[in-house]
Amino acid sequence: MRVAAIDCGTNSIRLLIADIQGNNFREITREMEIVRLGQGVDQTGEFHPDAIARTLFAVDKFAAEIARRGVERIRFCATSATRDAKNRELFVNGVKERLGIELEVISGEEEASLSFLGATKDLPESMAPYLVIDIGGGSTEFVIGNRTVESAKSVNIGCVRMSERHFKNDPATVTEIENARLDIQKAISVAAEFVDIKAAKSLIAVAGTATTVAAAALELPEYDRHAIHLARISADQAHQVSEKFLKLNRAERAALGYMHPGRVDVIGAGSLVLSEIIKAVGAAEFIASESDILDGIAFKLGQQ
Repeated sequence: MRVAAIDCGTNSIRLLIADIQGNNFREITREMEIVRLGQGVDQTGEFHPDAIARTLFAVDKFAAEIARRGVERIRFCATSATRDAKNRELFVNGVKERLGIELEVISGEEEASLSFLGATKDLPESMAPYLVIDIGGGSTEFVIGNRTVESAKSVNIGCVRMSERHFKNDPATVTEIENARLDIQKAISVAAEFVDIKAAKSLIAVAGTATTVAAAALELPEYDRHAIHLARISADQAHQVSEKFLKLNRAERAALGYMHPGRVDVIGAGSLVLSEIIKAVGAAEFIASESDILDGIAFKLGQQ
């Protein structure tokens, strides 16, 4: 069965088209647009009209690709920013007009479950239990389990939310970084009440913040998802990369060959979230995975 999975987060919207037969998974195409749908949502509680326009423009492009590829089934999942926005119907209706389907605003717990499925489906059981961390734009999901999820928690410490809330200068000041660090530590402690973060044998980190930190640690001249996928990044490397990103100004971050333009403004805060999670878990390393919630959505859709 040919399926299309769309994951719309706070910072990016992504499309995966895949052929799925039983447990066999063949990727056809994968696309991403940085749309910053969550622009200002933390302050206003609403989507900005420009953010909706940018995101629906990307949906138009995805709709054309879905039609061209002969997709049989589509699932569109929206996460943190859409959960928080009071005027989300404007966005929901725009998606329905373009794709003919109802957008699903999934809970943080379902988001965690789908991320876990995507991140672990190709990993050996000898690495379990796994703690999967999904650092998004608005929220971060913590989910632990073996082959299935045992517990999960979503907390509001995404890279966009932390950047907007704390970083007013470029680069951020020491005080801004410390205030963000305290905010992040507080949220991690909340997550740890629901998820035994120290019980994991392997720490798997998915999504753009983690893969960009991995690209930096690997000193890649440009972004290479094949080199990044399942790379083992030591805790020391992750902390050093975070310190580096937080010291660079916007132009210096933008000049890095592996840096996606849409991550330039938020990678400092995102890397700080990852660094603090690694400290709280007590992990010696994290494994960067290019398979995440998008793969989980597609895999589940193809098995229904």
